[in-house]
Amino acid sequence: MKTRFAPAPTGRLHVGNIRTALHNYLLARREGGTFLLRIDDTDRERSREEYVEAIGEDLRWLGLEPDETARQSQRFDRYEEAFEKLRAAGRIYACYETPEELELRRKVLLGRGLPPVYERKDQDAPVPEGRDPHWRFRLDHDAPIEWEDRIRGVQKFDPRLISDPVVRRADGSWLYMLPSVVDDMDLGITHVVRGEDHVTNSAIQLQMFDALGARRPVLAHEALLVAAEGKLSKRLGSVGVEEMKARGLEPMALLSLLARIGTSQPVEPMDDLDRLAQGLDFAHFGRAPAHFDMAEVEALNAKLLHAASYEEVADRLPDEIGEAHWQALRGNIAHLAEAADYVPIFTGEIDAPEPSEEDRTFLETAANLAEGLPFDDGIWSALTAALKEETGRRGKALFLPLRLALTGRSSGPEMAAMLPLIGKERAVRRLLRR
Repeated sequence: MKTRFAPAPTGRLHVGNIRTALHNYLLARREGGTFLLRIDDTDRERSREEYVEAIGEDLRWLGLEPDETARQSQRFDRYEEAFEKLRAAGRIYACYETPEELELRRKVLLGRGLPPVYERKDQDAPVPEGRDPHWRFRLDHDAPIEWEDRIRGVQKFDPRLISDPVVRRADGSWLYMLPSVVDDMDLGITHVVRGEDHVTNSAIQLQMFDALGARRPVLAHEALLVAAEGKLSKRLGSVGVEEMKARGLEPMALLSLLARIGTSQPVEPMDDLDRLAQGLDFAHFGRAPAHFDMAEVEALNAKLLHAASYEEVADRLPDEIGEAHWQALRGNIAHLAEAADYVPIFTGEIDAPEPSEEDRTFLETAANLAEGLPFDDGIWSALTAALKEETGRRGKALFLPLRLALTGRSSGPEMAAMLPLIGKERAVRRLLRR
């Protein structure tokens, strides 16, 4: 098995094409196959080398590194060969209409209630003077197009209702259709997973595979992503790796969601791509649009961090946060960067609110009691039990002034885990406001 992800280097990756890359990656990984990154850079005007590099960086950050890479800009000779082969077989022909003429004819057909399908011209007609041709692939109208789609089931197209596609512009540059087929053929692509907006493209390209004598790949067209509020997926174009990094999100939070939304399988926080790969099953993919919600990514991110071991995150934590600190904090961390906010509580100075006069006396009592207690794992229970007996305070009146004085926060990780890490000397000093 060999799959591919084929972005054009005209921008950064966003969640829609990240999802496509992920499903192709997982399919190859599940079957022990190969995942190819193909850079579709035939459009020389819009393609940028900086985006080629950015796509590679984004895939590395996501953990979706390809086994092989290819660039269409290095394969123009092969496209030329296939073009000439199809032209010699009568499957590619020259056309001379201007865009304006084509648009006018399209409107005329629509006005008559007819499908706006390109009308083939007599190839013996005189060539308009001063015009260079663009080139179209001649669909075989006598060969209905049919395939078993892994997601959409049996797909059938009448080629007479599809315009012969332009494969090459008048300036000699290539459009998407033919180069993609030649690449899939030459590079041994066996399975193609992509969005349902490519279904008609696939119908056309299957005839190109047949005309070139190539094996057809297995196809799976997944429903498109839409934003949670129901807007079109174009609204999601700005949601990508850059935003994920800016939010401090874990790659697996995003991938856990993208792997499962739009399926009947539950969305769960997964910390391993192999687990996601083993769970990939196109039989569970639905036909309805898949709703992407950043809040779900945030929730998965928190769940992943709450379950993360120290070893999994140690290299990204501040030096002051050791394993015991992480065990105390992780249940209250939604983004890993938040761990740095707790460093002053353990090793520095905090800005605690000024207590009331009554609470000040209470905290002095707490300091005196703390001085005589061992600062082991049971210090919080011992201290609060002694204070309850000494002052009669219970509940919030007992716990909140202590938490505020010791951490500067009204909520957070369990004090039973925090207080031993703060240490006796620092704790007593904070209780006495020194």
